[in-house]
Amino acid sequence: MSEKQALLAAFVEAAAEEFAVPGVAVAVLAGGEEVHVTHGVTHVDHPLPIDEHTLFPLASVSKSFTATALMRLVDEGKVDLDAPVRRYVPELRLADEETAARITVLNLLNHTSGLDWNLVDADETDSSLAAWVAQLDRLAVIAPPGARASYSQAGYNLAGLVVENVTGLPFEKAVAQLVLEPLGLADTVYDLDEVVVRRFAAGHNRAEDGTMALARPWKAWRAGTRGNNPGGGIVSSASDLLRWARFQLGDGEGLLSAQALDRMKQPTVELRASTLGDAFGICWFLRDVEGVRTVGHGGSGNGQFAELLLVPERDFAVVSLANAGPDGYQFNQAVLKRALELYLGVVEREPEPLPYEEERAREVAGRYEIDAMNLDIADEDGRLTLAVGIKPEIRAASDVEMPPDYPAAQIGFLPGDGDEYLVTEGGLKGQRGYFSRAADGTVTGIDLAGRLFGRA
Repeated sequence: MSEKQALLAAFVEAAAEEFAVPGVAVAVLAGGEEVHVTHGVTHVDHPLPIDEHTLFPLASVSKSFTATALMRLVDEGKVDLDAPVRRYVPELRLADEETAARITVLNLLNHTSGLDWNLVDADETDSSLAAWVAQLDRLAVIAPPGARASYSQAGYNLAGLVVENVTGLPFEKAVAQLVLEPLGLADTVYDLDEVVVRRFAAGHNRAEDGTMALARPWKAWRAGTRGNNPGGGIVSSASDLLRWARFQLGDGEGLLSAQALDRMKQPTVELRASTLGDAFGICWFLRDVEGVRTVGHGGSGNGQFAELLLVPERDFAVVSLANAGPDGYQFNQAVLKRALELYLGVVEREPEPLPYEEERAREVAGRYEIDAMNLDIADEDGRLTLAVGIKPEIRAASDVEMPPDYPAAQIGFLPGDGDEYLVTEGGLKGQRGYFSRAADGTVTGIDLAGRLFGRA
């Protein structure tokens, strides 16, 4: 074991213990060599050791597979990124007809479609992707296509129907034929029947008494149906995900042109004060870390968190998978930072928030919402806090367990125009965002994790 690998292994073990994550899988690609570090178990009640082939749900990292499959169809001349989605999904109906007519394939892939986050109350009697998309006329349109970026699971599920309609194959089979099988990603699957015949990590959420409780359902809440597979349904291992990283860092291996791979990593729309990055490429989050350009994507499921980060100029990649919520997110972020420091000498500096200001705090305090969640900003006892959780009526109506809410955590404004903020504690620690305003200066929304929450 090399010195760097030993240092990484020691860090992973210490971080897993610090954040009380039952099982983790970390992988690094550096200098053409692969390093795998695993720690812990698949399940607190029925433990098996985690290894590099243990399956984890990737949640939104799935979008990188959907986008790459679509880019292969673009390469083959079967899809035009600038074409309206209705060219490939003529049956598309949205809440706003002008949006339905104008929205392009690229708008779906770089989150500028104007669609709200997700359709959380979909009728799942028919589990097909087409049936899911047919209900999108009930989803709010929050901006005109191309006007701004707002992270949308629904947009990617719609992109999956483009793949399905163009290929004439079920979405999952199309992705397998377009990318998974040619790349030999034998342990990257969608179907739970394929998962249960392999070793897999169960998700865990922290109970009120601090213990880890098994998370149900296994995939992310409302992501267990085929309708959500394009945006969040894939399952993979650290080993396969590092193989995926090698492909994304390469020349396309005859599967995809080098130009198409490179285009995916180029900025298409800027992001402001976002933890996701400085811009969206085609799917990818693009972020400058102390002068080093990174390309990545994260995913959060039910008691499961995944991260994939690439540094194309250094032929470097790191994968981090953790089976606990909410602190699996913090574990993964710590691993990414340590790997960048250890292998590339890149040390990320945290921004310093400004002292509390009562007038500014009162201006932004209140409730904000998207289709599935409420976000509450409270100003109490000289502290400004942010709490976010699933809407009570949705939780009450659900017949499955849901992830716990994020309780109130302190936030601070950042230097600049006064509308950008940083979460300084709790499970969302390190998340950045900003408050948006109307032309008259009234606060109308807040961005968190790349999603626009409108003021209620």
